[in-house]
Amino acid sequence: MFSFHLNDGMHIIIFSWEYPPRTVGKLAEYVKVLSTQLAAKKIDVNIVTYGNIPSQIVEETGVKTDRVSNPVQTHTGVLTWALTLNQEVERVAAKTYYEGDKKIHAIDAYDWHFIPAAVTIKDGLDIPFVYSVESLEDHRSNFANKPLNMAIKSIEWLGFYEAGKVDVKTDWMREEIIRIYKVPKEKIQVVSSNVEDRLTDVLAAYDSLSGGSRGR
Repeated sequence: MFSFHLNDGMHIIIFSWEYPPRTVGKLAEYVKVLSTQLAAKKIDVNIVTYGNIPSQIVEETGVKTDRVSNPVQTHTGVLTWALTLNQEVERVAAKTYYEGDKKIHAIDAYDWHFIPAAVTIKDGLDIPFVYSVESLEDHRSNFANKPLNMAIKSIEWLGFYEAGKVDVKTDWMREEIIRIYKVPKEKIQVVSSNVEDRLTDVLAAYDSLSGGSRGR
């Protein structure tokens, strides 16, 4: 298997629907710490996240952040907000790909919100992605089966099906994903809670997604 090394110039794009200073939960700070660690290892890191401002790239501590705004201003709920925002996420990721001499090695998509964009980029540009799971809709909605819940769960299923690797933070979450979505156990990696070991685990996930990026 082809493996990445630091001198290979690994370039990663991270999709996260929250990122400092926009903080909804613990995900924002988690991605901030991880991306800073990656940049310290001389890995090119682009964050694509939501921001209600015109799209622009800002670089801080070696991490390039592009905050995209939603072209549709009025929404009936989180689903329409996410799906309409995905087209901007796709646009920015594709722009980064072409401006970077087509050398994006992997995308890391956090939670379901930007899974459609990750799948589009995978299919259109042959860039594999990791699906990093913070929570599941069945847990957030107490296993409700209303149309909104079913739609979100179908996006989660798409992410599990299309992702080359699935990252979770606990053994319990791994078992829940296997139970609910029937994802093969070998596809799911439990990332360490220790900060340094976490970086090693995440890099191992990126390294495993070598097939779609070799030769770029």
